[in-house]
Amino acid sequence: MLKKTLAPILFLSVLFSSCYNEPRLVENSLAGYVIGTTYHIKYLSEDGKNYQQQIDSIYDVIVKSMSTYDPSSDISKINKGDTTIIVDHMFIDVYKTSEKIWKETDGIFDPTIGIMVNAWGFGPTGQLNNLDKVKVNELMKTVGFDKTRILPSGIFQKDYLGTQIDFNAIAKGYTLDRVAVFFNQNGINNYLIEIGGEIVAKGIKIDGSKWRIGIDDPNQSEDRPLTAIVDITDKAMATSGNYRRFRIDSLTGEKYVHTINTKTGFTSRSNILSASVMAENCALADGYATTFMAMGLENTKIFLDKHPELEAYLIYTDEDGNWKKYMTKEFSLSLE
Repeated sequence: MLKKTLAPILFLSVLFSSCYNEPRLVENSLAGYVIGTTYHIKYLSEDGKNYQQQIDSIYDVIVKSMSTYDPSSDISKINKGDTTIIVDHMFIDVYKTSEKIWKETDGIFDPTIGIMVNAWGFGPTGQLNNLDKVKVNELMKTVGFDKTRILPSGIFQKDYLGTQIDFNAIAKGYTLDRVAVFFNQNGINNYLIEIGGEIVAKGIKIDGSKWRIGIDDPNQSEDRPLTAIVDITDKAMATSGNYRRFRIDSLTGEKYVHTINTKTGFTSRSNILSASVMAENCALADGYATTFMAMGLENTKIFLDKHPELEAYLIYTDEDGNWKKYMTKEFSLSLE
């Protein structure tokens, strides 16, 4: 009789001991202001360690490397004509990712359009007045990603002194990726990183559910309602949107936004008001979201058919000026 009762007692003792020794995860939150926008980070850890200082240092390094708004950054010096700058590995990462998207989109995505971004008043320097075809064509001689390269020595080289490179359409996404790399290297396997509305998510929340993200509704009022809520894990998502700055055609009533055509240098219409893209990392998601804004709806659909690794949620205007939605199949499955 004694032998029969010892086994269950021993089993329960081992079970309780195992549960007692299992590490408990603590949810940590960080928030602040960086690269011209806010950031919010949540992560689960066993020790509750605060990584604010280390993460801020990541931001500082990226700003010094690639911020066109910091006159002392490497990219600003390159744009001013310094031919001696040896770029760091993060600059090289962003350059290679930009080259990939540039090739896949036949140049629609082109970071060397920076001179036209500034000329039309969308960049860090002042807008040029009296932009006509002659002036635009002259400026466009310096545009073209294939007119730049990074030498084996790490020196950035460009064919035209006036070429301006601008990574602002992809650098923010890359910043999230670098924070994610830091977490991974430090054994943090559950986190949500958000900078200016862009997201990298891994693992789960403290309650065991997936991370949940809201997408703004273009028909929004002051309280900024959401058009959708997305469950996301082990992916990155970036949104590019101009629906707060759309124009209305006085004759047709059609709503549209202006983007810079990298082929002509002029601004052009786009019927996509917002593009949310999921990809394996946020630099890619950021770059493609920006590209889709310039592509327009039909060309974006064709591109997505050829790139099933991407998921997209698009808000666009139809011929009557009404807001419509288009989403890829897998993206729709993650929506509430």
